Amino acid sequence: MSIPKVIETRRSVRTFEEKALWKEDADKIMTFAAAADNPYHLPIEWRLLDAKKDGLTSPVIVGTDSFIAGKLKRLPHAEEAFGYSFEKIVLYAESLRIGTTWIAGTMNRPAFEKAMSLREDEVMPCVSPLGYPAAKMSLRESMMRKGIKADSRIAFEKLFFDGSFEKPLTKEKAGKLADVFEAVRLAPSAVNKQPWRAVVCGNTVHFYEKQSGGYVSENGWDLQKIDLGIALCHFDCAAAENGLTVTFGLEDPKLASAGGMVYIASYTLS
Repeated sequence: MSIPKVIETRRSVRTFEEKALWKEDADKIMTFAAAADNPYHLPIEWRLLDAKKDGLTSPVIVGTDSFIAGKLKRLPHAEEAFGYSFEKIVLYAESLRIGTTWIAGTMNRPAFEKAMSLREDEVMPCVSPLGYPAAKMSLRESMMRKGIKADSRIAFEKLFFDGSFEKPLTKEKAGKLADVFEAVRLAPSAVNKQPWRAVVCGNTVHFYEKQSGGYVSENGWDLQKIDLGIALCHFDCAAAENGLTVTFGLEDPKLASAGGMVYIASYTLS
């Protein structure tokens, strides 16, 4: 299955068939995870956890005991790196018809962190269940999706810009990047906030985080930067699928904005 098709068809799954994850599928996912890179070159340790064995709980998950979790050092760009690599794994799981959903808060975090043998200088940003989607969602899942408008996305012209934040980018003007940006537009995010914005300046695309209140902790950890990592993953993967060669960079162009915009990274087309 092509990356754009995987992105288009995937949805967050919280209700699973009452059967264990096949060993063959678990092995495929963990092998893929071990090789899942990120443009920041930060190493991430992934583990497959068993809810019954490790005493794990999440009130929003029904029907599976399998979870995948990752941990990494608390370093600059750890959030973006984690989001990028984990989304690669999530998309790969979808290609195997295995359901996933990003979980950052609705879980017994101390139990998960204990199962991950988390150290003081490490962080476990998110986890995901792994399993086979049930034919019908639970009532709780249906209500959650309705509450965050999970199937809606911000309009293209409000996410992507031409030269500055003052000029919206149309799909027609985006040209060969139109499908790539559409893949970014469809990316998942915490409570569907979709905090990514991108400005096209010549042959370079600059990504920004449109910050919302309540997502940055006292120690500076920014949950929405994980969402930006997901968006970067979608851009990178969709660009490659469309035959585009892009180079990652971290040179802030210092574009003027109305405030609340934080520079994240850039991709230059060659």
